[in-house]
Amino acid sequence: MNGWAHSPPHPLWRNRYGAGLALAEACREGIGRNSKALLLALPRGGVPVAAAMASQLNLPLATWSVRKIADPAEPEVAIGAIAAAGAMVWRDGEKGAQWAAMAERQGWLQIQQKELARRQQAFGDPAPEQLRNRHLIVVDDGIATGMTAKAALVSLGKVDAASLTLAIPVIDSGVAKELAPWVDRLQALAYVDHLSSVSIWYQNFPQLSDSEVLKYLKHPDINN
Repeated sequence: MNGWAHSPPHPLWRNRYGAGLALAEACREGIGRNSKALLLALPRGGVPVAAAMASQLNLPLATWSVRKIADPAEPEVAIGAIAAAGAMVWRDGEKGAQWAAMAERQGWLQIQQKELARRQQAFGDPAPEQLRNRHLIVVDDGIATGMTAKAALVSLGKVDAASLTLAIPVIDSGVAKELAPWVDRLQALAYVDHLSSVSIWYQNFPQLSDSEVLKYLKHPDINN
C-alpha cells in the first residue's frame, strides 16, 4: 500500500484509462478471474478507468449512476448523495436530517433525482435483479470525500450480490477506513492522507460527456 501525507510527488497516471490499466493488474489475481464478476463504473469519471479494466481482464462492463447533492452556491461541497433503490447518504452523521430537509426544501434533491433517472436510462444501468449473485466490482477515478461512493455501496448492498469490491486508483486514507465495512474487498493503488483533489494525480483529467461515456461502454478497448 502506497501513501503520501499531503500530495503526490508527481502525477501517477497520464489519464483515467492509464490508471485503469494499472488497477487491472492489481485486480488480476482473484476477482479478475471470476466468471461472475461484473465491473460497475460510477459515471462519468469512473467509466474510462473501468473500461481499461474490462479490456485487460475480459470482464463485462456496466454503469451504476450516483449523484452528489450540493448547494448551488458551493457546488464542490457535497452535503449528500443519492443512488438507485432510494439510497441516500448525508454529511455529518446525526446532522444528516438537517441537510436532507434543506435539500428537499430548496429543490436540490429533486433536481438530482431527475438527473439520476436520466443517467440511469442514458447509460443503461442494470436493474437490481440483474446483479443478484454477481461479484460486483465498483470503480471510480478516485475518492476524496466518499459521499457518492458510499451512496453507491449502500444501494448495491440491497441487491444480494455474491460479493462487493471497491476498486479505485487513489483514495483518502480516512475515507478508506470508513468505506471498508461496506465492502468485501477494497483495492486501491494509492492511499493519501487528507486527499484534497483527485485531479492532481492525473496529467489529464477532463470532464467527460455522455457521448464519451457511451463510447467507452461500447468499445472498452479504445482509449479516447
